Amino acid sequence: MSDVATGERIPNNVNLAGDKRLQRALEAWQPNYINWWKEMGPVGFQEDDVFLRTAISVDAAGWANFEYTKMPDYRWGIFLADATPNRTIGFGDHIGEPVWQQVPGEHRNALRRLIVTQADTEPASVEQQRLLGQTCPSVYDLRNLFQVNVEEGRHLWAMVYLLHSYFGRDGREEAEALLERRSGDPDKPRILGAFNEPCTDWLSFFMFTFFTDRDGKFQLLALAESAFDPLSRTTRFMLTEEAHHMFVGETGVLRVVDRTSQMMRDHKVEHPDDVRKLGVIDLPTIQRSLNLWYSLSLDLFGGEISSNAAAFFATGLKGRAKEDEYEDHRCLDTAYSMNVVREGRLAQDDVPLRNAMNEVLRDKYVADCQRGVDKWNRTIKANGIDFELTLPSRRFHRHIGIYSDISTDIQGNVISKDEFEAKKSAWLPSVADRAYVQSLMQRPVYDPKQMANWLSAPKQGIKGRPVDFEYVRHGI
Repeated sequence: MSDVATGERIPNNVNLAGDKRLQRALEAWQPNYINWWKEMGPVGFQEDDVFLRTAISVDAAGWANFEYTKMPDYRWGIFLADATPNRTIGFGDHIGEPVWQQVPGEHRNALRRLIVTQADTEPASVEQQRLLGQTCPSVYDLRNLFQVNVEEGRHLWAMVYLLHSYFGRDGREEAEALLERRSGDPDKPRILGAFNEPCTDWLSFFMFTFFTDRDGKFQLLALAESAFDPLSRTTRFMLTEEAHHMFVGETGVLRVVDRTSQMMRDHKVEHPDDVRKLGVIDLPTIQRSLNLWYSLSLDLFGGEISSNAAAFFATGLKGRAKEDEYEDHRCLDTAYSMNVVREGRLAQDDVPLRNAMNEVLRDKYVADCQRGVDKWNRTIKANGIDFELTLPSRRFHRHIGIYSDISTDIQGNVISKDEFEAKKSAWLPSVADRAYVQSLMQRPVYDPKQMANWLSAPKQGIKGRPVDFEYVRHGI
C-alpha cells in the first residue's frame, strides 16, 4: 500500500520528489490549471467552505477523507492504485507477456491519443456545469455537484501526469492544450460531442452524471486492462471516484421521478400540462431528456465497426471491461452479429469480433443503464402511476458510427429525415421543454433545511451527516 505525500505542493503517491525534472514541469503547469479552475470552474463559490472528500491514501480506508475545503485549495494530485505484482498482459496478441512500465515506441501515438481523449472529457464537464450552483435545488445537491467537479479536475491531473511523465515535449504540449479548449466553443471545442452539449439545468446534470459519466466508467474499465501499467493503475483509482458521480445521477433522477409521481398520485392528474401546474417535471419531459443524454453518450464509445478498436485490442492498449470474465482473450476466430446499414436499410452482418470491440463495450453499458432505468420505473409504479421510462434504440439520434447517416424513430426503425424533423419534439427536448425546466430553477436553495419543490429529499445524507447538514457554507 502506497501513502500519499499530502504535504507536497502536488499531493501524490508516485514519489514525485524523486524526479525533480518532472516535479518542476508539473509545478509549472499547476498555476495554469488553477487559473483555468478559477475562470471556468463553479461560478460564485470559490471562497466557500465545502464538505468534500479528499484522498490521504489509495486504500479503502483513506481515499475518501471528508473535510471542509475551499475548492481552489482542494487536494488535487496524482494517485495511482497500488501495482499488481507480476502482472501480465491479459488479452490480445501479447497475452501472458509482462505489462509495460514504459511506452513502446510503436504504440506511442496511439496511447497518447487515448490518454488525451480521456483527459479532455474531465475539464469539459466542469465547464459544462459551471453555472449550475446558482440554481441548486438544495445544499446537499450543491455539495454533490462540487464533489463531482473537483474530482473531474483531479482526473485531469491523473492524465496530465501520464502525459508529462511518458510523452516528453508532445505530452507537455498536449497538457497545455487541455486548458485551452472550451466546452461548446465554436473555434476550440472539446474533442467529443457530448462534452460540448449545454448542461444548464439540474435535470440535464442528473442525466449527464447517470449516462455520460457511466460511459466514463466503462472507458476507465477498458483502460484499466491496458498493458501500459501506469495507465491501468491510474484508471483503477479513478474508478473509485467515478462511482460517486453515477450515484449522483441515478439518485438525482430517482428523486425527480419520485416527486413527480407522488404529486400525480396525490392530485390525481396525468396530463403533462396539469402536472406542470404543480411545479414538477412531467414524465414525458423526463423521457425526452433521457433520450437526448443516452443517445449522446452512446456516441462516446465510437463506431460500431472500428479498425482502431481492433488495433487497440490486438496490441494490448485497451481491453474489454472486466476482461477476466471472458473465456477467449485473443478473439481471432469469432464474430459479432450486428445490424448494419446497406443502401439506407438495416441488414444483419457478422463482424470480426476485434473490429466490434466498441460495440462489446457498448453492450455492457446499455445493460448497466437499463438497471438504473428499472429502479426509476419501480419508483413510478410504487406511486401507482401507469408510465414507464424506456431506453431508446441504440440507433436513435446517433452522430457517430454506422447509424449516423440515417434517421430512425425511437424504436430504431429507419425513417426519412423529414419525418424525423417532424416528430423530433416528441422524442427530444424542445425549446418549450427546456424553458419550462429552466423556469423551475430560477431561485437557488441555500438554506440546508429546504428543498426545491420539483424533487424529493434524499433518503440519507453524506458520511453519516443528516440531509439538512450545512454541506456548503455559502456566503459566510
